[in-house]
Order: sequence, then C-alpha cells, then structure tokens
Amino acid sequence: MREYLLTLCITAAVTYLLTGPVRKFAIVAGAMPEIRARDVHREPTPRLGGIAMFFGLCAGLLVADHLTNLSEVFADSNEPRALLSGAALIWLIGVLDDKFEIDALIKLGGQMIAAGVMVMQGLTILWLPVPGVGIVALTQWQGTLLTVALVVITINAVNFVDGLDGLAAGMVCIASGAFFMYAYRLWYSYGIEAAAPATLFATVLMGMCLGFLPHNMHPARIFMGDSGSMLIGLVLAAGAISVTGQVDPDVMNLYGSERSTVYQMVPVYIPLLMPLTIIAIPAADLILAIVRRTWRGQSPFAADRGHLHHRLLEIGHSHSRAVLIMYFWSAVIAFGALAYTVNSASMWIVLGIAALSGVGLFLLLLPRFTPRAPRWAESFVPPRYRRRRAAAQTTAEPVEAVTDWTPSLNGATAIGDRTKDEEPSPAGARR
Repeated sequence: MREYLLTLCITAAVTYLLTGPVRKFAIVAGAMPEIRARDVHREPTPRLGGIAMFFGLCAGLLVADHLTNLSEVFADSNEPRALLSGAALIWLIGVLDDKFEIDALIKLGGQMIAAGVMVMQGLTILWLPVPGVGIVALTQWQGTLLTVALVVITINAVNFVDGLDGLAAGMVCIASGAFFMYAYRLWYSYGIEAAAPATLFATVLMGMCLGFLPHNMHPARIFMGDSGSMLIGLVLAAGAISVTGQVDPDVMNLYGSERSTVYQMVPVYIPLLMPLTIIAIPAADLILAIVRRTWRGQSPFAADRGHLHHRLLEIGHSHSRAVLIMYFWSAVIAFGALAYTVNSASMWIVLGIAALSGVGLFLLLLPRFTPRAPRWAESFVPPRYRRRRAAAQTTAEPVEAVTDWTPSLNGATAIGDRTKDEEPSPAGARR
C-alpha cells in the first residue's frame, strides 16, 4: 500500500506543479477558444490541461517501474506499456483538438486507433464471466471489437460530462478510488495477479485527477480540454478492460465449480459489474444525449445544453452545488456497488444505499438551500457558509431585484434587472 501511496503522490505532485506553466503556455499558444452558446463560463479560459495530466501519468508509471513490488507489474505484464502507447496517441489527438478543434469523426477515428494499439499490445478482453454459464471465451475479433467499443464509450462518456469546473476530474477521481479498492482486494485478498495492472492504473488516475482539481475547481483557471478528458477516459477504460477480461473467477475457488462460483458470487467479484457502475452517470448522460439529438434530427456529435449538469443549473442549483450533486450520485453508485461486492448478503448495505439515495433526492428538491456551518467551525469553512457573513449580506442587500444601470444611446439610463443571487461583474467576467 505504501508504494501505491507514493505513486499517487508523485503523480498528483507532478500534475499539480506542471498545470501552472501549462496554463501560461496555453495562453501564449492561443488555446483559448471564444465563448460558445453551450458554454457556462463567461470569459475565455485556457485549455490544454491534459498536457500536465499526461506528464503526471508518465511520472507515475516511471516511479512505479522502479519500486520493489510494483516493478513486477511491468515485468509480468505488457499492459502498462500498452496503456502508455494508447494514452500518448489519444493525448496528441486531444492537444490538436484543443488548439485547432478537429472534426468529431476524426476524433472518433483516433479513439478507435488508440484502442486498437492497446489491443495489439495485449490489453484486451479475453473472456467474459456470465452468471449461470461460467467463463465464455471470446474469439480474437470478438475481444477486439468489445475492447474498442468499451474504450470509445468510456472516453466519450467522460468527455460529455466535462462541462462544469471540476466535474469530470472529480467524478473520475471518485470512480477510480472505488475501482482501486475493488482491484486491490482482488489482488491481495484473493492473490489474483491479473488484477495488479488495474490497481496501478487506478492509482495513477487518482493522482492525475487530484493534482489537476485545485486548478480546475470553480472558478477554473484552466480546463483540461479534450487532451485531458479523453486521456482520463482512456485510463479508466484500460483498468476496466484489464479486470474484465483477465481475471478468472474460478481462481478464487470459493464454491468449487466454475459455474457455481460465477452464479453465486456475481456481486462479489464478477469483473463486469464494477466497470459499469463506475461510469454509470457519464454513460447515462451519453445515452440520453445521443437519444435526444437523434430524436431532434441532429447529429449525435452536435453539442447542446441538455446534459445532466446543464439541467441542474436550469432548475436553480449553483455551479458548485451542481458539481457536488454529481459527485454525490457518482459516489453512491460506485461505492455502493463496491460495498455490495464485499458482502452481498447484508441488508444494511442495501438500506444504506437507499437512505443515501433518499438524501440525494431531498437535496435535489432544495436548489435554493444554502448550508451554514456551526459557529465553532466558521473559521474553517469558506465565507459563504458562515452565519455572520450571511446575516450581514442579508441586511445590506435588499430582497428586491438589484438594478443594473447602464448608459443608453440618448444619454439616459436604462435599468436591467438582476437577481440578488447574481454577482455584478464586468464584461467577460468568470462564469
């Protein structure tokens, strides 16, 4: 565990330290596109944050290769090299898109090529554990097609949720944290060495997201862009593929036969369950977007403002609150599935998941509710959560709408209404 923690810290530190210089480079390079109709931010913000994340990935893998226990992953498996090859290719495509905005079909082709490169180097699905049937071996073409499909779906699902400050990085960090616990348990509790690469991938992915989040939280100083969102999507998919197609359930030998093991221990170790739960929210957003755009007669790649995070903003949630709600649901689904795999017979787990879901639904119905910290904790929380500060603002600001005075053409003044929840800002202020 200490080596994993060291790898995570090195990856996070490199990503964090490089993001500042990368931001300056993106400004100089002109990777600051104009505000589009679907964007939430109000001023051009540099992209190319994926550059720092990619070098964080390289640093994490390099450190892991020189550690005593983790170096065995590189000696016994070619999957880390396959991941690095596919990540480099998808990262280059993302950098070009952040700068020149290449066509969506070209990006799709690049994603498929990156997935194919990983397949050629051994990172592929070899079999699937099916409940009641057992291990179903896949042919080379079946494994290749399924692997490429999973990579492309995961990349685009993560790319679709990258619409608010800190949203994609936080959700992927939560998912990779749950996936790390799952893969780590397979490796060290059951002695399944095939789960070692997935454990390493999840560790590095957490470090990349944690290192980038301080720069990307609202108001963001830099966006990860497609160079970052497609990169973390590919790393997330690589871990899922490594576990899904490499871990043999019969290795655990918990119930004797292969068929009974797969059937009775589905929620415990079936590698097909966890990869689906960790991308449940992004995948749902992806499916809804494709259905919505196709129903309107548009291209599935046509951008719009109908994503889940956009809907949260429309019903009255603030930017930070919408992000926290998405974090909450991702954590409930991912860690709920993780807890269920540990002890599927416990009703407390099911009741806990149901209770947390109820709390989430309750919060969704209170978009204007602002939590306040107790007085003893006011010095440890941001000013907007302090009771005294909130009371002073309520006294100073009238309940009615605040007027915004702007000069008109005839020299008079025009009045524009602005609610008290909006902050006055000059033209081109942050979102």
